[in-house]
Amino acid sequence: MKSRRRGIENCSRVRDKRFVLDTSVIVEYVIQRSMYRPRVAKLFELATTGEVELFVSPITLSEVLYIVSRIYEVAGIDNPNDEALNYMLWVTRRVKVVQLNEDIVIRAGELKKRLRIALPDCYVIALAQNIDAIPLFKFIEKEMKPVLDELRRLGVKFLEEIRI
Repeated sequence: MKSRRRGIENCSRVRDKRFVLDTSVIVEYVIQRSMYRPRVAKLFELATTGEVELFVSPITLSEVLYIVSRIYEVAGIDNPNDEALNYMLWVTRRVKVVQLNEDIVIRAGELKKRLRIALPDCYVIALAQNIDAIPLFKFIEKEMKPVLDELRRLGVKFLEEIRI
């Protein structure tokens, strides 16, 4: 039996090369010393060559703009909002923004009721289900621990689990 922790280089199914990114994954790239920054950088690099496909929802982009702006502000960067907008534009050249439709909205609401995790996280999972991709998060958040088995059944992966 093959391991579920296959790296991207060993993926044979199309779905295994398609990821819906959570905000935490995208934000990880701007933090120079973060543990998973090299993995995120590699994901973005593979996306530019077409070896993987990366997707986000508009909700994720809104969160990215807000969080990155705050990070830049704390770091003392001049014009943190402008720089966050520049980063968001950089990201959108590497990912595909998928507009929400009724199916995704309903799925996200149903997931929120069932899992009781953050609504933006539910949108990541619902979008991934809608486009047959893997929902990818940075790490297992505290609120995810009680429903981790269900998240696994929904195909959720975390950065530490993908080898690229």
